[in-house]
Amino acid sequence: MNWIAAKITFDAQDQALATDLIADIFYDLGIKGVVVDDPQMDPTQDWGENAVAPPKRPGVTGYFADTPKAAETCKTLEAALKDLQVRADIVSQATYTRVAEADWAEAWKEYFWPEEITDTIVVKPTWRDYPDDENKIIIEIDPGMAFGTGTHPTTALCIHMIEAHLQAGDTFLDVGTGSGILMIAAAKLGAHDLCGIDSDSMAVTVAEKNLKVNHIDHFRLFTGNLVDAVHGTFDVVVANILAEVILELLSAVTTVLKQKGVFICSGIITAKKEAVMAGLKERGMIVIEVLKKEGWVAIAARRSTH
Repeated sequence: MNWIAAKITFDAQDQALATDLIADIFYDLGIKGVVVDDPQMDPTQDWGENAVAPPKRPGVTGYFADTPKAAETCKTLEAALKDLQVRADIVSQATYTRVAEADWAEAWKEYFWPEEITDTIVVKPTWRDYPDDENKIIIEIDPGMAFGTGTHPTTALCIHMIEAHLQAGDTFLDVGTGSGILMIAAAKLGAHDLCGIDSDSMAVTVAEKNLKVNHIDHFRLFTGNLVDAVHGTFDVVVANILAEVILELLSAVTTVLKQKGVFICSGIITAKKEAVMAGLKERGMIVIEVLKKEGWVAIAARRSTH
């Protein structure tokens, strides 16, 4: 299958907010994994030596199948961008490029380099080298067309919180598992029962491959909507998805979270932090930690015993 790359460049006072709102548009079109161009990124810090230069303008690129429905998808996208300009004063421009699947599968790899997420956890692309270090936890990852390289702030924040709140022997559920990176982090930190669910069957396939590459075999993966297909309860539940989806998930999260269990949610822009905090408190969750990075927020909350 071939793909169409829809690249949206924009001008906005709040770059993080604009990025999230444009990503929301792609999500509404059924496109969950996007590529973000950030002119302020430091490639020598984030991507290692010989990395590509930062982009000149901020942008968000989404990929959708090149089918007879593609033209209608482009029209819907452009209408949503015009509406965004009216209601949020975000001026944007869409450009489209046809990409062969084989070309996409290789081209994006140029942008993905080993990165130290915490003092002890390193995310390493399977095709890159990283010095052996017995003091480091190395996560091997090949996200393919699934979301989750570890370089995005929302994923990095989740990994920080998993390291802080997961105890060895805990059970772990990842809602919207994407590449499986959070399941791998949990396993390497001592989780003994891993479960992941994603609405995209391709993501589930990618996650399974990545778990096996990391020599993890104690896991269950499902294709489904949020926690609909999940049975049982877990010590730690993580959802690295959009704020609107987190708010939808909150009504069901207590059905899969043990008493005193920890719920970690990310993918929240600063402007939507209070709405998520309020939603957690309404359902009897006690917020125990809030982390911020580059306009994104992650929240950890504990289920009360009442």
